[in-house]
Amino acid sequence: MTRIIAGAFGGLRLATPKGESTRPTSDRVRESLFSSLQHAGLIDDARVLDLFAGSGALGLESLSRGARKVVLVDRWQPAVAAAKTNVTAIVKAVPGCQGSAEVVKSPVDGFLDKSVATPFDLIFADPPYPLAEAELAALLAAVTDNGWLEPGGVIVVERSSRSPEPVWPEELARYRRAKHGETMLWFAERPI
Repeated sequence: MTRIIAGAFGGLRLATPKGESTRPTSDRVRESLFSSLQHAGLIDDARVLDLFAGSGALGLESLSRGARKVVLVDRWQPAVAAAKTNVTAIVKAVPGCQGSAEVVKSPVDGFLDKSVATPFDLIFADPPYPLAEAELAALLAAVTDNGWLEPGGVIVVERSSRSPEPVWPEELARYRRAKHGETMLWFAERPI
C-alpha cells in the first residue's frame, strides 16, 4: 500500500497502477528524502515537477508538505489514471488545494523538449531502472538547456544503487547521494 506519509494529506492511501510496470518509492525512502528536503527548506511554497511520476507519490507528498504547485508527468496511461485518481482524492479531502496539482500524459523526453516560462524549484526524476545512462543524461541536459529548473533549484534522481552516478550537465552540481538498499538518491543543484 502506498500512502501520503505526512502533512495535510498524511495517511491518504494512493491508487497505484496494477502490475509491476512501475516501482513506487518505498515509504522509508520517501520519509528520508522528504526529511532531508524539508530540513533544507526546499518544500515550502515550491513549484515541483515529478517526472516518471507513476502514481504521483513524490509530487503529492510535496504538495501535502507545503509545496505550492505540482506537475506530474508520465506517459503510461494506467499511471496517468492512478495519478488523476489521487489528485481527485486530495482535492476532495482538502478542497482548498484545487488547481495545485496537474497531471500530464506525455513521454518525459517530449515534455522536456520545449522551453518553460516559469521554472520549477524542485524536480524529481524516477525513471525506470533499465533506462540507459545516455538517455538519462539527455533528459538532465534538457532540464537545464530548456530552463526547467530555477537557479538555486534542486533535482533528485532515483536510480538503482547498482547504476553509476548520472552524467550531470555542467549547469548541475551534485551535492549529495543517499543509498537506501537497492535505491540510490542523487541530489544536484543548479547554482545561482
